[in-house]
This record gives sequence, structure tokens and C-alpha cells, in this order.
Amino acid sequence: MAAVAVACALSARAADRRPVTFDDIMAVRTVGSAEIAPDGSAVLYTVRQWEPAASPPAEKRMEARSHIYRVSAAGGAARQLTFGDRGETSPRWSPNGRLIAFTAARGSGEGDDAPRPQIWVMPADGGEPWQLTSVKEGVSSYEWAPDGKSIAFTSREALSKDDDEKRKRRDDARVFEGDFRLTQLWIVDVEPRKERRLTGGCNCTVRGTPSWSPDAATIVFAAAPTPMVRDDREDIYTVSADGGGLEKIAATAAPESSPRWSPDGKTIAYIADPAGLSIGDGITVGTVGNSHLMLYDVATKTSKDAASPAFDASPGALIWGRDGKRIGFAAGVRVWRDMYAYDLESGTYERVTNGANISSISLSRDGLRAAFIADSADAPAEVMISDAPFQDFRRITDTNPQVKDLALGQTEVLTWKSADGLEIEGLLLKPVGFDPATKYPLMVVVHGGPTGAFTNSFRVAYGDGGQFWAGQGWAVLYPNPRGSTNYGEKFMRGNIPDWGGGDYRDIMSGVDAVIKRGVADPEKLAVQGWSYGGYMTCWIVSQTGRFKAAMMGAGLSNLPSMYNTTDIPAYLGGFFRGYPSKGTLALLNERSGITYVDRVTTPLLILHGANDERVPIGQPMEFYRALKDRGKTVELVFYPREGHGLQEYYHQRDRLQRQYEWIAKYTLGDGKARKTTTP
Repeated sequence: MAAVAVACALSARAADRRPVTFDDIMAVRTVGSAEIAPDGSAVLYTVRQWEPAASPPAEKRMEARSHIYRVSAAGGAARQLTFGDRGETSPRWSPNGRLIAFTAARGSGEGDDAPRPQIWVMPADGGEPWQLTSVKEGVSSYEWAPDGKSIAFTSREALSKDDDEKRKRRDDARVFEGDFRLTQLWIVDVEPRKERRLTGGCNCTVRGTPSWSPDAATIVFAAAPTPMVRDDREDIYTVSADGGGLEKIAATAAPESSPRWSPDGKTIAYIADPAGLSIGDGITVGTVGNSHLMLYDVATKTSKDAASPAFDASPGALIWGRDGKRIGFAAGVRVWRDMYAYDLESGTYERVTNGANISSISLSRDGLRAAFIADSADAPAEVMISDAPFQDFRRITDTNPQVKDLALGQTEVLTWKSADGLEIEGLLLKPVGFDPATKYPLMVVVHGGPTGAFTNSFRVAYGDGGQFWAGQGWAVLYPNPRGSTNYGEKFMRGNIPDWGGGDYRDIMSGVDAVIKRGVADPEKLAVQGWSYGGYMTCWIVSQTGRFKAAMMGAGLSNLPSMYNTTDIPAYLGGFFRGYPSKGTLALLNERSGITYVDRVTTPLLILHGANDERVPIGQPMEFYRALKDRGKTVELVFYPREGHGLQEYYHQRDRLQRQYEWIAKYTLGDGKARKTTTP
């Protein structure tokens, strides 16, 4: 298994290792986008890391850049292929394996006038790349035609000349949820380099990556009426590669997405989410449930729902087997993300791996070799390769050799019974040098979503900084309460309409379980979370004084105002059965932490992106003001330019540092901040 193979590579004695620092967290390079060559001989992948900015003041600003690497399928030294000042993404082999395409924004300019990502092409064995596209708004996704003569890509509509001139002089009033610029589907010929738009008559915005028919004559894609995040009226279309014959082939009330054409051209597989209820403006209030694998028969123009009670999960990105008889994908199952396969003839699902964390899967042309990304609790993500059945896979890259020097806490998969007897699972990260006779301070981390889940992954990473806490002598609990994915649809729907109910009791019973085992000191408890985890942190401190300190990140405090200001009201409405109204407002207020602000005794740190549209800035401001007016201990920090997640280097550093100092100060009882070395 991947976890075993990677762990064996990190077999240095624990006594020779040192605790994780914030520098270590920021230095971890992220591996992604594994793409195996058509003949299975090599793999392209990206490595993302922090680098000094290319433009002034370069000595003071850091940027996250990814570059493209190539490694032999047999392993060995990897070779960096691209070195652009702004980085490169999305590497793709041409069908014959002779060329490599990628996207990159190259050129001068900043802000609104910065260069946009275009498709570039280079020889597969290295050499000077050349620019293939030149669309004004850049390329968002693309795919090679099976014959290698052209590439289909998507790009947002450019501003008109008049509107662009207005933008430049800042005459740019914007209609809220209006003035849409749609994303269109294009084709560019590799030789000659000629671009043409295919979806001018669609009156829709293309989403995701297009997929070609095997004969390169037709393209299938997903599209919605508007580019609004909350608009999930997504349907499936086909269009001829010459620009004619636009046809909507799947158009139910359910959101339909991610179409992929079969190798024989007879079937289009796609994913359908549960259908929501239409509201006044024609958009739907979402429904929480599993996504379904769907199969469209090209000849009969009919769709089949391939869902099965035996597969109680949601399929990830779809990959056709080369014989067209099976469809593979990764799916979450408990604290793992394993490979599954659907057999078209039998209509059955098979779990191909057991206890892996897999993403970014690709197959060789003959289907006999697969490349993908995988990590484990003991090792960061790396490129793996295996035979097609995903057995005996092995690691072929070593992107972060420095982690061999780090002392890591051991991770245990833990289960416990909640207040109503429901079994709950989570991960317990133990302190470095764990002694069963010692009780440790406990950090509880609540995941976002709530339709998400913690997996048994590598935690030397930005965010909660789990392995840093383990190195400082803390235990860390990562619960997956009801409402989490990976435990079946019924479990995922278990907090409808019950935010702050069963999920809260699941988390608190997990804390009790860790205390009962003698791991946690009940007088030294802390909690943090981001997004829904921030909501739950807000809720927890309003319901109990057991926690000595807390960090609420991008959290919700007032559900009625959250619904009316977020860019995803339909998602929130899916948990509370509609928009705020006479029938739902009382419940929304009842499950808002701000309603119980008088009860709060826990010192609370609030961190939030200043440009967050997912959880708008009114949410932390309301809770901060309510706490401050009552003389509570609270601090609110905004991060300029940031949205729902922090992207900038120094903001990520600040979050790690600030949350540690706040939580350690108030949890460990001496009133002193715990400082760490910062460059």
C-alpha cells in the first residue's frame, strides 16, 4: 500500500528528529496534477511552493508558484521543465506523447492589467515552449482532441472596448448579480494557430473541463444560465467541433456536471447532484445528498441512473477504462479516499483500494498503468504509479526529503458513541513522545462544510498546523460529526435541520472519550475551526465554558443575515429547508451563536478574510461587537485582499502564529503568550 511504502522511506529513528516549526509548514512543497504519458513511460506533475516575487518589492513579497516536472515511471531523478516567473499549471500530454501543453500567464503587468493564463506547447523531451492561445481573458480549462490536431478550451467573455475603457478610468459601477460575463467554449488548432468560438448561441456559461468524442467530431460540456456560484441549474450539452449542432442532452431539475465521453463513443458518463426546490428567482434551494453516476446512451438519447444502495458515497472525477467497460473514480470512505470502479455490464461498484488517500488519477493509453497522487499520516503527497487494478503501487517522487528530519506525532483512528448512541469517528493526533501516563492539553479542530470530512492525511500543513501542536506537547482531535461526508447519505443528512444539535453532541462526546482514555487534561481544552468549523466554534463557546480558548476562522454567527449576504444561500437553505421566512426564522435564530452571546466565557480569537463573499465580514463583526459590548475577551483580525481562505504567505504565517499564541496563552493557565521564532 502507498502508506506503507512511503512510511518505510521515512524510517529514521524518532530520537534523531526535531519538532515541526512554522518554517517547516510553509516550506512543504505541494505535489499535484499527475498526468501519465500515453505509453506509460513517464509522468508529468506540478510542484507548488513559495518563492520570492518576480516584481518589486521582490525582497519582501512571497508568491505561491507551481512549475511542471517530469519523472520516469521507473522512478529516479525528476526533471523540472518550466521556470516561468508566474508559474505554470495543468500539464497535459498530446495524444501521441510528442508534445506537452500547459497553462501559464507570461508577460508584464499587474492587477487588472496582469497577463492572463494561456495555453503553451513544448516538445515532450524539453525545449522552448510556444504560446498557442491569445484570448484576452485567458484559459480556464482545456483538453486535447483525440487526433492531437486541436485543443478545446474555455475562456470568459472579454469586456467590450467601451467597458474596458470605463474600467481603466474607474467608471465601473457593478449591478449586483447582474452584468454577467459568460464563459464560452473555444477550439484552437495546433497548426495553424487559429482560434474559434463554439458556444456563441448557447446563452450559457460553460463550467468544468470539456470532453471530446473519440472521433474528434463532437465535444460534450456542462453549462449553467449564469456564472453565479449559487446558480446550480447546470445541464449537459454537446456541440460539433465545427461549431454547429448545439444540443442539450441532459436537462433535469438536478444539477448535472463533469461529462466524460467513453472510448467507444457510445456513452457519456456524468454526475448528477440531488435536485433542489425552485424558489422565486428560478434558482433552487439545495438538497444535501449523494451525487449519482449517470450514463447517457448516445444512440437512444436516454440517461440511466447508475446509483446503487451498495455504493453509499459520491463519485469523484470520472475516468473511463480504456476498454470502455469500467469507470474509475476516487471517493471518500470514512477517513480515507479510495479508488472505486463501476462495471457497466454488471452495474456493480468495486472498492479497488483500501485505506489510501488518492487524487489526480490518470491512465496510460492501454490502461495497464496508472499514475496518481497519494499521501498518508506519516508522509506528504507524492506521485505514485501502479498497474491498472491499483495494486502494489509505489512512490516515484521525493519532493519533500526534509520531512525525514521532523518528529511527528502518531495518528490513531478513533471511534466513540455519541449521546444518542450513534457511532462517530475521528482522528487523534498524539503528542510527539506520547506517554500514556501523562495527560496533555487537547486541541479540537472542526472541519468545514459541514459536507466534508477529515482524512488520515499528512498534517505538516498550513491551516490548523496539527503536527506543530503535536511537537509542542498537545493532542489534537479531528472529529467527523454527523453531517460529514464519507459515512453514507443518511449520516451526511444527519444535521438537517439541526446545526448545533447532534453535531455539537458528537464533538463533545469525542472530547469526553479522549479524556476518559487519559490522554487529555480536562482543564486544558481548546477548539478551533474554519468556515462551518468556525460556525461550530462560535456555537461551542456559546453553549459551554469547558474550553479555555478558541479560534473562530471565517465563521458564521448569525444564520438569518448569513443567508441574505452569502454567495451560496442555496447551500445554507438546504440544511434549514428554505430561505428565512416566518416558518424558518425562529429555527435559524435558535441555531445562531450570537443568540447566546451572554453565555460566552471562552476567550475568542476571530480571523477572517476582508473580501470573503462566502461568509461575509458582517458575520465576525456582529459577534465581535456583541462580545465586546459585554466585556468579553475577544480579538478580531481581518486579512486584506483575502477571500474565504487565506492565500498570501504572510497571512498564512500570521494565522499559524497568532492562533498558537492566543490558544496557548489562555489554555495553559499562566496568562502568558507562547512565542515561536519568526523570521
